[in-house]
Amino acid sequence: MTGQIKTDFEKTVKTSGLSVDDIELKKKFLDRFIADGLPSRKIENWKFLDINQIIQKNIGELSFFNDYSSSNKIDTSIFISGLEHNKIVFINGKVEKIDFSYEEKEKIEINESFKLEDKLENSNSLVDLNGAFSSKIYKILIKKDYSLKKPLIVYHSTNNKIKSKNINLRLEFKLEQNSSLRLIDNFNHTAEQNFINIFYNFDLKKNAVLKNFKVDKIQNKNITYSYNNINQAENSISETFILSCGSSFLKNEINCNLIGKYSSAFVNGIFLLTDNQQHEIRTIINHLVENTKSYQLIKSVLGKKSKAVYQGKIFVNSEAQKTDGYQLSKAILLDETSEFNAKPELEIYADDVKCSHGSASGSLDENSIFYLMTRGLNYHQSKELLINGYILEVIEKITDSEIKNLIKNIIGLKE
Repeated sequence: MTGQIKTDFEKTVKTSGLSVDDIELKKKFLDRFIADGLPSRKIENWKFLDINQIIQKNIGELSFFNDYSSSNKIDTSIFISGLEHNKIVFINGKVEKIDFSYEEKEKIEINESFKLEDKLENSNSLVDLNGAFSSKIYKILIKKDYSLKKPLIVYHSTNNKIKSKNINLRLEFKLEQNSSLRLIDNFNHTAEQNFINIFYNFDLKKNAVLKNFKVDKIQNKNITYSYNNINQAENSISETFILSCGSSFLKNEINCNLIGKYSSAFVNGIFLLTDNQQHEIRTIINHLVENTKSYQLIKSVLGKKSKAVYQGKIFVNSEAQKTDGYQLSKAILLDETSEFNAKPELEIYADDVKCSHGSASGSLDENSIFYLMTRGLNYHQSKELLINGYILEVIEKITDSEIKNLIKNIIGLKE
C-alpha cells in the first residue's frame, strides 16, 4: 500500500495548486498515516470492527487519487421532498452544488480553502488520511445572532464512475454567538466497494445551537467512516442523531469537548441492521469545566448475521465539578447469529458529579408478542409494533418537530 499511496499523493498535490507550506503539512499527515496504517483490532478503539481487515476483504487494493477536474450530473431524485432546505451536494467526493437560497446571504460566509490545521488532540490515522487527501476544505460561518431559516442537507452521493476508491471529504462549521444550524447528512450511494472518509469540525461559540442528523438508510456496499469534532463554548448545545442502517460497514465517531460552562451535548442513535452489516458508534464526551451536561441513548435492532458496536466514554476532568453525564445502550437481537458489543466508560477526576452508564441486550419478549396476537395481530405485526415502540423512545429525543417527523417517515415508523 505504501508505494501506491505515495504515488497517488504526488498526483494529488500536482493538480491541487497548493502552496509549499500546505503541501508540507499534507505530507506530515501522510507520513503519520503511513506510519500507523489503517486501524486494526490491535488498536483498542478498533478491536470490535477491524477496518483494515474489512477493507482488504471487501475492496482489496485502494486507489487514493480522485480526479476532480470533471463534473458529475446531479440526480435530483436523491433530494428529500416535502422539506424546504438548503443544499450541499457531494458526488464522488466533489462538491457539485452549494445552495443557501433560503437564507440571508450576508449572514453566512462560505469559503473554499486548502488551509489545514493540526490541532486535533484525539486524532487517528483516518483523520490523518483525510488531511492528506482531502481536496478543498469548505468552511461555513454562521454569523452572530443568526439562525438558519431552513435546514441544511449535505447529500453524500456516489455513482458507477468510481470503484475501489478512497474518498475524503472535509467540512468546517463555525457558529458565532447566539447562532444556530440544523444539519442533515443524507447518504445516498449507488457506487459499490469504496471507502468514504468524512471529517467535520464544529466550533460553537456562546449560546450557539447545533442539531446534526446523520441518515444512512439506503442499502449500499460501501465502507464509511465519519468523524465529528465538536468544540462548545459557554451555554452552547449540540444535538446529534444517528440513523445507522444502510451501508455494509459504517462507523460514526463523535468527539465533543465541553469547554464552556453550562454547555450541553446530546447523542442519540439507532442501529437497524441485517445481512452481514457491521456498524459502530463511538462517542467521547469531554467535560472540561464545571456545570456541563451530556446525555447519550443508543438502541439497536439486529437481524441475521449483523453486528453493532457502541463505545461510549464520559471523561470528567478535575475542574469539571457539577457534571451531569448519562449514557445508556440497549440492543434487541432478532437472530442467534446477530451480535452486539458495548464498551461504556467513565473516567472521572472530580468528586461533585452525577454520572451513570449502562448497557443491556436481549431478544423480544415472547409474552408481549403472544399478548398482542391475542388482540388480533399476527406474529409479524406484533414484532413490528414492539420494535417500533422500542426505537420510538430515541426518535422522541429529537427536539426539532419537523425533522422528527421526517425521520419517522424515512424509517416508515408506525406508532
